[in-house]
Amino acid sequence: MLCTVHPALACLRSIPRGRVVTYAALARRFGTSPRAIGSIMRANRDPKMYPCYKVVASDGALTGYSGCGGIAQKRRLLRADGVQFTPDGRVLPGCFWNAQGSR
Repeated sequence: MLCTVHPALACLRSIPRGRVVTYAALARRFGTSPRAIGSIMRANRDPKMYPCYKVVASDGALTGYSGCGGIAQKRRLLRADGVQFTPDGRVLPGCFWNAQGSR
């Protein structure tokens, strides 16, 4: 049986260390909605291979992480990856990655 991976998940492997991408940016790139991207991230069965913790809200807020540990774990993983945060807990604007490019 052949297993296929949604291109939005595969794209996550391209995000550089210390960077994040938004649900909206992925949605624009793959011609879908941010909610659909959220559903794709939630269905990710291999977060080590496809780092869905690097997907955040457009305002830099940390939202939805179905992995063990929830949002607190998402924050730990992002910090370990070099992502920086504002005092109110949002990702700094300089950490956003542009998801546009060739498909």
